[in-house]
Amino acid sequence: MPLMQFHLIEGRSPEQLQQLLDTAHDAMVEAFGVPYRDRYQAVTQHKQGELILQDTGLGYERSNDVVLLSVVSRPRSQEQKLKLYQMMSDKLHEQCGLAKDDLMISLVENSDSDWSFGQGKAEFITGDL
Repeated sequence: MPLMQFHLIEGRSPEQLQQLLDTAHDAMVEAFGVPYRDRYQAVTQHKQGELILQDTGLGYERSNDVVLLSVVSRPRSQEQKLKLYQMMSDKLHEQCGLAKDDLMISLVENSDSDWSFGQGKAEFITGDL
């Protein structure tokens, strides 16, 4: 937890995909202070034309490398969220060559009772976490 869901257009190599996921995880660890093994990531790759991410009139130029990152997390401070957005953009640009216009992030918060990591338990509620 947090759960990161990546939506991408097909075409990245396995190595490029691994670098993207590793870099995003590093940004998450640093921005939110989560443990390193607190890593939950899912990737959905779309065919050309199946992922449309316009810019709400902001003038961003998107390419076929565009990444839609949806994050589900326990509540975080505004400062942590802003740090995550900036770090994610910077690190993916520096380490993966992702243009800053090609990253869109949506963060959705939920509560402790909304998580079960396995065995039918709610570990945040039971005190296991």
